[in-house]
Amino acid sequence: MAQAAAYQFKPHEKPTLPGSPANPDHPTRRRLAYGAIGVLIGLAGGLGNALVAVNLPFAQGTLGLGPDEASWLTAAYLMTNTMANLVLVKYRQQFGLQPFIRWMLGIYVLATVFHLFVHGFWSAIAVRAAGGLAGSALSSLTVLYLMQAMPAAKRLGGLMIGISIPQLATPLARVVSPGLLTSGDWHMLYWFELGLALASLAAILALPLPPSERSKVFEKGDAVSIALLVPGMSLLIAVLSQGRIEWWTSRPWMGYALVAGMVMVTCAFVYEHFRRNPLINTRWLGTREMVRLMSIAAAVRVLLSEQAFGSVGLLTVVGMTNEQMVGLNLVIIAASIAGLITALVTLNPANVARPITISLVLIAIAAFLDADANNLTRPENFYICQALIGFASILFLSQAMIIGLARTLLAGPRNFVSFIVLFSMSQALGGLVGGALLGTFQVVREKMHSAEIVQSIVMTDPQVAARIAAGGRLVARTVGDPILRNAQGAAILSQQATREANILAFNDVFLLIGVLAVVAAVWSIFIRSGMARRGEESPLLQLQRLQQTAASSATTASRTAG
Repeated sequence: MAQAAAYQFKPHEKPTLPGSPANPDHPTRRRLAYGAIGVLIGLAGGLGNALVAVNLPFAQGTLGLGPDEASWLTAAYLMTNTMANLVLVKYRQQFGLQPFIRWMLGIYVLATVFHLFVHGFWSAIAVRAAGGLAGSALSSLTVLYLMQAMPAAKRLGGLMIGISIPQLATPLARVVSPGLLTSGDWHMLYWFELGLALASLAAILALPLPPSERSKVFEKGDAVSIALLVPGMSLLIAVLSQGRIEWWTSRPWMGYALVAGMVMVTCAFVYEHFRRNPLINTRWLGTREMVRLMSIAAAVRVLLSEQAFGSVGLLTVVGMTNEQMVGLNLVIIAASIAGLITALVTLNPANVARPITISLVLIAIAAFLDADANNLTRPENFYICQALIGFASILFLSQAMIIGLARTLLAGPRNFVSFIVLFSMSQALGGLVGGALLGTFQVVREKMHSAEIVQSIVMTDPQVAARIAAGGRLVARTVGDPILRNAQGAAILSQQATREANILAFNDVFLLIGVLAVVAAVWSIFIRSGMARRGEESPLLQLQRLQQTAASSATTASRTAG
């Protein structure tokens, strides 16, 4: 604290925003250390949720949960993770960076330790909620550390890397999980995460971020918005997480929760709209440029659910497990890193939106390539298409964040909280809506395909009789009664029919994603053409010109004073 108060910032070292660290000129070795710590924190924070999400069956078995109860574990994480920035960004600005780091890392380490002692449903929910809060903080720290690793001219590159690294957590979790689970039950995953958490804590204590500036930003009216938004968004997340599993119309609580959540969120935004100093600047967020950005960001996040739901879901249907998908996920990780490198190398301030269009085209190509799957499809068949999606996801996310941050700084630092909150909400809800939409579509199409397949199965058909007999022979050693063997053969044929219906339904999902991606690509081209006709400059180019003008004015003033 005293260090932050006594430190005198040079003009070029001052933090961009209150709560962010200063930007001194670090030696090369220190920059490399900041970069390594940033990567460590990003992977540690992202793996917290990913290890649970990709291993829910193990959690179900250990805790004795059903599929609906297990899905609450990821929902609890998303509830706190999505809304944490509503408070944490302002907390950092008002109370300083170091208290923020100490509290958040403490929560993260404690949450990870408590995972090892969780043996019940509600305790698991509480621990996942704490993990979501800590995960949001670690995402911010990842960006801050990686920006320190870059010289001033390349600081946007640090932002792009910091945003991208947590996206590698899910495929990385699928790679490391099989090896960890062979050594024990699902608690081994948390011993691994605890090691990362303690390593992150040690690294941050060894090389803390430069001090930050503070400003009084909290107001009493913020409590009203927080009290409306947090439970409102939590209810919406709960419905989106459970809808496909419990089915939308089967549980009355979903309707009540959906209505209550929408009312609370709407009331919060109306309240914010008429505040003098809003927590969320609805007037700025309602401008054409920001609505356009958030809409395209949410739409692409929905389409990217193809990787988390589509390909993994289909491979699960044909009997693949995480252990058999290690090679596929290594390909995804390599392609994602290639996407990040491409984004860094090809960053063009005059046309930052072009990579988003390219990402949409790549998603469309990958989805159409996936749409001819069958019961012989294996992870190797997805290498090319999933590499395209991994590449596209990082390319899109890094560029979208750059565009949004540039527009935020152009509109004024006071809008920073608004942008961070709405961007994280668009990504979280986009992913949930994507999973819910595609999952619901897949279930509906599976029922339709099942009906068609069952109608074509006639017991007098010699091929059907032969399949039933073949199924009966599979259980001949354990079932002696011919009638029971015949029934078992019919049950096996029914299972095969259900599997084929699911495969056809996933092919329909891939076709739907491909069509939606084409529509989104055309939409993005239309937006870029409209900007060109109006002579509207890229926000990043506008920001760079303003910074150059300010730097030139400061230099002139300094020379005059001299």
